[in-house]
Amino acid sequence: MRGLVTYRNLGTIAYAEGVEVQEQYFQKVLEQKQAGTLGDFRGYLLFCEHPHVYTLGKSGDATNMLITPEFLTKINASYYQTSRGGDITYHGPEQLVGYPIVDLEALNIGLKDYVHLLEEVAINVCAHYGIAASRLDGATGAWLDVGVAGRERKICAIGVRASRFITMHGWAFNVNTDLKYFSYINPCGFINKGVTSLEVELKRKVSMDEARLVFQKEWLKVFNCELLEG
Repeated sequence: MRGLVTYRNLGTIAYAEGVEVQEQYFQKVLEQKQAGTLGDFRGYLLFCEHPHVYTLGKSGDATNMLITPEFLTKINASYYQTSRGGDITYHGPEQLVGYPIVDLEALNIGLKDYVHLLEEVAINVCAHYGIAASRLDGATGAWLDVGVAGRERKICAIGVRASRFITMHGWAFNVNTDLKYFSYINPCGFINKGVTSLEVELKRKVSMDEARLVFQKEWLKVFNCELLEG
């Protein structure tokens, strides 16, 4: 039996507001789970973009932020300490951010497998565009040229949190992202690895609407779900 999820495109939303929205949907899933009324429902698939913001995970190292608060203001960016796993990363316009708020028990998968499957989704999206991506040992996300010294670069970052087996946070996939913002941090704590985007790899802009549809399709396929109508 395929699970059902509700899809929401939140558009461009401030990071802090995005966290609040996630918490609201988290409570909805938790209440249904506690009441035993989930049935085939697995939760919510939220897509959005954020204005320029750097976020530091709960286990992150603040020294991986390489700029001062004054320079942060100068580049029109903000800084947020968040409850997801992982270190520091950047979110910004034309980066596809996804927040699945789903019950892992209903999906019958553990947290480690959940992250593995999110990586599979991102790798499949890259393959759709003719880009060969893979996993990198010791790091989450989707990477290009793994094992090639000086060439390894990340196209999709992943950082999640689960409470009572219900997930929050998710991924950030670089579509037409302005990559210069990554130069102001050690992305995900790495000092010897790069970042990239679909635009850089394909040498052309990619429609955000198209990227959302491709990512949604691959997510539903990998997690054996379909959209709940309405």
